[in-house]
Parts: sequence; C-alpha cells; structure tokens
Amino acid sequence: MSEIALIDYGSGNLHSAARALRVAAAASGSEAGVSITSDPDHVYAAERIVLPGVGHFADCAAGLRRLDGMVAALTEAVMQRGKPFFGICVGQQLLASEGLEDGETEGLNWVPGTVDRIEPGPGYRIPHMGWNGLQLCQDHAVMLGLGNDPHVYFTHSYAFKEIAARDIAARVDYGQSIIAAIARDNIFATQFHPEKSQKIGLKILSNFINWRPQ
Repeated sequence: MSEIALIDYGSGNLHSAARALRVAAAASGSEAGVSITSDPDHVYAAERIVLPGVGHFADCAAGLRRLDGMVAALTEAVMQRGKPFFGICVGQQLLASEGLEDGETEGLNWVPGTVDRIEPGPGYRIPHMGWNGLQLCQDHAVMLGLGNDPHVYFTHSYAFKEIAARDIAARVDYGQSIIAAIARDNIFATQFHPEKSQKIGLKILSNFINWRPQ
C-alpha cells in the first residue's frame, strides 16, 4: 500500500489534516495510508509528502530544522526524486527563499520568493480569516473539478509576495490580490487550509492523492 507522510515538526493541524487526507483517499478510490511522522527515513520512503504549518514562519522553520536530517530527506525526496509534495499554510510559506515575519528567516528556497505581511488596506482585518473565493490562474490537475465559484478557508497574516507568475496556481481577492496556491513541477501548496475547506478542500486533497506529476 502506498503511503502519505504527514510531517510532525511541532506545528500544524496534524490530526485534522490526517483525517481529511484519509477521507480524501477513500473518496478518490486510493488505498494510500496516511502516517504522522517526524522520522526523516519514513518521510524519504513515502510515496507522497504533506507539510502542514500553523503559527509563525520563524518558529516553523526552526521546528523543521530541529528534526535531525529532515530537511535533507525532504530535499532529496522532493527536489531530487520528484515525489509529489503538498504544503499547507505555513507549510507553503516555508518553500520560499525567506520569510520576513519576526525578522528575516531563511526558507527552503524551493520556490524562489519572499513571504511578507499582507496589507489589504482600510476595512480589511488582519489576520485574513474566513471563507473566500479562489481565482484559478492555471489549469492544474490538483485544482480540477472545483466548480464555478470554489470557496476555501483562510487564516493568515503573511503570504508569498515575490514569485514568478508561472508558479502561481490561484489567487484570492482580500482588498488586494493575494497568492492562494502555488505549483511548480511536483510541488503544490496552498495558503488556505484544505482540511478546513469542506467539500472543496477534500476535492483538492483527492486530486493531489491521484496526481502524477510529469
């Protein structure tokens, strides 16, 4: 049976994400198992990898790097071997070159760009919290079948700011255009929480589980 590794590094909606992934796997007809793990060898051996994240960029980056061998295992599995990868919220942000929350913090630099505070303007509260409609920017396999007006759940104050247009999979309008999802080769990641986004979120996770990057 194939396996999806959900990385436990001290941050993230682990059990909620695991439940959503299991429901999505069943709905997609996949027999993939879902394991919560902080073992780099386990992550390296998995068929698919999910990196969640809740909290501050610097704290999450430090938590990931505290796991001896995890960044090396992740980089080898995803960047060298091309395993399908899904990042959620701060798990998406960590893919950047750097994050500017609580000073400058080095990211994984898998998707060159900077994560900075959103500035939506008067009348818009920070953090951006709640349901908003996605504006799809590319015809990506993970975003297929979402319907005409897909809404997903956000809770964040920071987001990718500087990024190549080809890497943007979706945006959201919250007083400004904010990058909501990114896609590059075998990497897909969302600023929103698919595990909290009900039917649409489960569809996105199901698509990921069945995704075969070229």
